[in-house]
Amino acid sequence: MTDRGRAALRSSRDELRIGPSAMRWQGDRLVIDIDEVSSLPIISRVRGTITLIPQAVTGVELPLTSDGVHVWRPFAPKARIVVDLDAPGWQWQGHGYFDANFGTRPLEQDFSFWTWGRYPTPDGAICFYDATRRDGTQLQAAVGFDAAGNARMVDAPPRTPFRRSGWRVRRETRADPGTVPRQVMPMLDAPFYSRSAVATRINGQEVTGVHEALDLNRFAKPWLKLMLAMRVPRRAGWRFGD
Repeated sequence: MTDRGRAALRSSRDELRIGPSAMRWQGDRLVIDIDEVSSLPIISRVRGTITLIPQAVTGVELPLTSDGVHVWRPFAPKARIVVDLDAPGWQWQGHGYFDANFGTRPLEQDFSFWTWGRYPTPDGAICFYDATRRDGTQLQAAVGFDAAGNARMVDAPPRTPFRRSGWRVRRETRADPGTVPRQVMPMLDAPFYSRSAVATRINGQEVTGVHEALDLNRFAKPWLKLMLAMRVPRRAGWRFGD
């Protein structure tokens, strides 16, 4: 992940380019070309291709605030993914998904904390979005997707806390009564953010999915913003053709 200036951006109907990396729709699949340099403590080239083949593409949008300033967009809640990076052992394929968040205000201005989880089900997937807004209200959304990408609001089991991340970020997800969710694989552990594979039980079924927890009170701290600036490489003067 590299911060770049406006001159490094190009976009069209089917393609987005940011510096030497790009993502584009190619027929029925999303192809992501990566050509980046990782940050400290291990600086190295990160090159290769990730291909996502959606089982279905949805038109679903979930407003996260009453004024619609923040929106969650689950483009492909169920998909197949193929990873082919230029490094030994970094080639695999399996189950995946594709979503995004959009907004016109900083997240920390409207939220203090949120958790999100996406878990596969026999006929599709289920997503849980729980957030505490700055105005004191709560977002509690559970969305089920079938194999064709059709979405419906569903009942959710209780919010259940589990072990904090390595940076002590609070974590919780949905789980049947009596079940304690557990992390089965770390993905990203930061002072304000945790992403991991989590196992839980939903409607009597053991499932493992991707979970994230975001502490926006921490994220808003000036000292943390300085840490981010040191962790993310910056090439403000990058130009196409360099």
